Amino acid sequence: MNRTASFLLFGLVFGLTATGILWSAEPSAKPSPSAEAQERTRKTVRMLDDVYKTAVVLITDKYVNDDDDFPAGSAAIALFGEIGKKGWHDVRLLDVTGNPYDAKNVAKDEFEKQGVSQLKAGKEYYEQIVEKDGKPFLRAMTPVPVVMQKCVMCHPHYADAKKGAAVGAISYTLPIE
Repeated sequence: MNRTASFLLFGLVFGLTATGILWSAEPSAKPSPSAEAQERTRKTVRMLDDVYKTAVVLITDKYVNDDDDFPAGSAAIALFGEIGKKGWHDVRLLDVTGNPYDAKNVAKDEFEKQGVSQLKAGKEYYEQIVEKDGKPFLRAMTPVPVVMQKCVMCHPHYADAKKGAAVGAISYTLPIE
């Protein structure tokens, strides 16, 4: 190979390397989900939040009349379990008071712990976009306040809750598609 060809080859390799086409010191970044896809997923969370919370209120109002009745929160947890088994999304009911009805209803990971902290501080919504198994997911949390006197039947410590304050939270994990 003559000297000119060597310089041309060196220049080409150097140029491609410098621009990251041939080699990169950083792993290639995966494209983040589009703003439209993120907003569609947020809209789905808002819809699910309305559906789930409305169901709990209606169940409590119509079917929970004494201590022996099946609590609406337990019905919600059973529903959330079935939704997760079918692969739609993950959703959990969490305690925010520090005195959970069931020990399973506490924040389990850093996202949920931070979300509980944010909701206790009065925030109405908390989210993060995360990657799981190479795919983007929206993790979101919304507050659950005491909305009716019947809630105190199963949760006597809610009697002192400030109106509108979060006593619980719903934690969502949805794929961003």
